[in-house]
Amino acid sequence: MTQSAPRAASPTEAIRLQLRSWPEVEAYLEHCKGVIVPLGSTEQHGPTGAIGTDALTAEAVALEVGRRTGVLVTPAQAFGMAEHHLGFAGTVSLQPSTLLAVLHDIVLSLARHGFERIYVINGHGGNIATSKAAFAQAYATAADRGLAVAPQLRCKLANWFMAGPVLQEARSLYGDEEGHHATPSEIALTLHLEPSLQTKQRPLPEPAPAGPIHGPEDFRSRHPDGRMGSNPFLAQASHGERFLDLAATALAADLEAFLA
Repeated sequence: MTQSAPRAASPTEAIRLQLRSWPEVEAYLEHCKGVIVPLGSTEQHGPTGAIGTDALTAEAVALEVGRRTGVLVTPAQAFGMAEHHLGFAGTVSLQPSTLLAVLHDIVLSLARHGFERIYVINGHGGNIATSKAAFAQAYATAADRGLAVAPQLRCKLANWFMAGPVLQEARSLYGDEEGHHATPSEIALTLHLEPSLQTKQRPLPEPAPAGPIHGPEDFRSRHPDGRMGSNPFLAQASHGERFLDLAATALAADLEAFLA
């Protein structure tokens, strides 16, 4: 009985850190000091959006950027700072201090092995302030611990949904109905990634307008179905494919400049 030849790794498999061995990572570090960390959230996205939207989209964009650049991609950090969404079933949130500690430790772990450029691809606006604070703390800790890479260590936060071409396309497709949460652009990307989500799509009433975000009870009272000015029913899977390409193109160029 003849043995079949082992299947060659796909480009996406080749850049996933969790599928590499430690000697392979050591060899990678001989020619590249960069790594991509997908950062998302597990939170409500209106009555028709997937709770994992922010993690699904951040990971998909990160893997596509990694495929195009050859830069390793870590497993996604699927829990983020979503305290204001806790009024809706299924939301799982880290407090800002917890997320800060998690990101700080991720950066320090990677830096210890010789990674000098940590590129965080983020899918949730609520993570932005805490991520930047975590980077600042990580720089100080790396210096205090005398890590060899401390002088060269740099972290960068890239919000895929804020990339210029993505914003322009969303504005062109949806206008003011893009809104600020459970947006058709992010829902479109999830429809492209997971076609089964199409069954959740349905017309929705006029959404509550966007406004300042306070605690979960206040958010639920002012945005009773979880949306902020958005009409996710406009989303189409074909739009999502386009958003993925636009985001990956913009972020791949940004990452290469960051590594240089």
